[in-house]
Amino acid sequence: MDADEPDWNRTLREQWEFHWNHQVRARLDGLTDDEYFWSPVPDAWSVRPRGSSTAPVQVGAGDFTMDYAFPQPVPAAFTTIAWRLGHVIVGVLAARNAAYFGAPAASYETWEYAGSAATALDQLEAQLDGWLAGVRGLSEAELQVAVGAKEPYPEASMADLVLHIHRELIHHLSEVCLLRDLYLHTNGVTR
Repeated sequence: MDADEPDWNRTLREQWEFHWNHQVRARLDGLTDDEYFWSPVPDAWSVRPRGSSTAPVQVGAGDFTMDYAFPQPVPAAFTTIAWRLGHVIVGVLAARNAAYFGAPAASYETWEYAGSAATALDQLEAQLDGWLAGVRGLSEAELQVAVGAKEPYPEASMADLVLHIHRELIHHLSEVCLLRDLYLHTNGVTR
């Protein structure tokens, strides 16, 4: 690479890594199971022990399933921290790690959802590590290649997908942080 050319791979990674290292990671420390499953509204979608959900659809392969419906209800269901982390872990990261970076196949239907906050955070870190390792390995030319039929916008470049995934991570993990704040202020919890 020419010294005058920007290092797009580094720039793309730093978009997420800065946010994770300076704004999100520390905010997830100490996440309790009560917070993980807490629902500030009735009938929120969550991750639940198999057979205990009243959602139209429950997906998952293990002892816990994630609430879902198709088509999505209007208005959209409110979702707990558990649900939001499940979405990020599986739909945002694990499915892409499988599609692009050789990780095991992953889908909402086949995933073993975490029954505790600690397990969910372990799953999140593992999928983030896989994602960043995969992105780090992409050449400048590979960042320009269209993602193809694996994505809803097949003409988008891999760089476009990386930006999209990072926006999704920033968006949903910011929601998790907000829910933690709401839990703290609603329940008089001190950290």
